[in-house]
Amino acid sequence: MNDVYPMWVEAHGIMLITPVNWYSPTSPLKLMMDRMVCADGGNPDPSLTHGKDAKKAKQVELDGWDYPRHLAGRLFGLVVHGDVEGAENVRRAISDWLCFMQLCPAGPTAELDRYIGYWKPYATSHQELDTDQAIQKEVENAARALLEGCQADREGRFTSGGSSLKAPRQK
Repeated sequence: MNDVYPMWVEAHGIMLITPVNWYSPTSPLKLMMDRMVCADGGNPDPSLTHGKDAKKAKQVELDGWDYPRHLAGRLFGLVVHGDVEGAENVRRAISDWLCFMQLCPAGPTAELDRYIGYWKPYATSHQELDTDQAIQKEVENAARALLEGCQADREGRFTSGGSSLKAPRQK
């Protein structure tokens, strides 16, 4: 995660592309999600807790941790694909998680859930993907939406439709 955190923090936009595994995100993606809590509102100063001293970390939080939302305002694109069921639910769950961390979808075409080779043999699913030019174009459009959103944001033209109101509960 020491390699992953800086990529999220330094990036203006995040693009996630993942298959569905048994109605759920893949195990590596779920593990990353579990660890991203530190990048969302975690402690940017490990010296406060002398590494991973749980007692000190709890005390820092109880003393009034402001939950800094290190990733707030970054844009995201998301593509979830499956061959049987679950793509829409997994896309919504990942999108909800990203929005909870106050990242913003880069627009309606930046989020996509699709089935590739629906109910066809897994052994030939790569052939289904290779011949499905429509899904290839949709994924390209999701990436382009993210790029255009990042460019618009840098120029002060992007509006997420979000509010400037501070949530009464940070966590």
